[in-house]
Amino acid sequence: MLNHTGTYALIFSASQERQIKVGKLGTLQLNPGFYIYVGSAFGPGGLKARIAHHCQKPRRRHWHMDYLGHRLDLIEVWYTCDPARREHQWAETMTNAAGVSVPLTGFGSSDCRCRAHLLFSKSKPAIITFRRQMNASVKNHSTIFKKAYR
Repeated sequence: MLNHTGTYALIFSASQERQIKVGKLGTLQLNPGFYIYVGSAFGPGGLKARIAHHCQKPRRRHWHMDYLGHRLDLIEVWYTCDPARREHQWAETMTNAAGVSVPLTGFGSSDCRCRAHLLFSKSKPAIITFRRQMNASVKNHSTIFKKAYR
């Protein structure tokens, strides 16, 4: 399924505090907990290529995640092969979830009106809760899958 295009959420864990400079956007204060990055992959290589890109240290930085992904531990990927671009709906739904905050305004959202596409939670987010929220708010949302890492 990861060879298809679609929308994804990368769930990372961070075990220690540190600061990371994110280009012109500013400094991200990393705290122990979980970071959720929401994106979409509708180009060549689909979800598999985009997720792989976000988890390695890039030669050239193109996206905000290029400063961060290789410095965190990827634990899960949530994704859908829905042909509709759902990343903004996903980011908005997650931003409004209890216990979730925006660690750096504008991260991953310089090309849209979302507050950010990177979110933080002290506790690990639950996909069952997220699926329920998406199915309640988006008519005919495709299945959301989970792939565990680690």
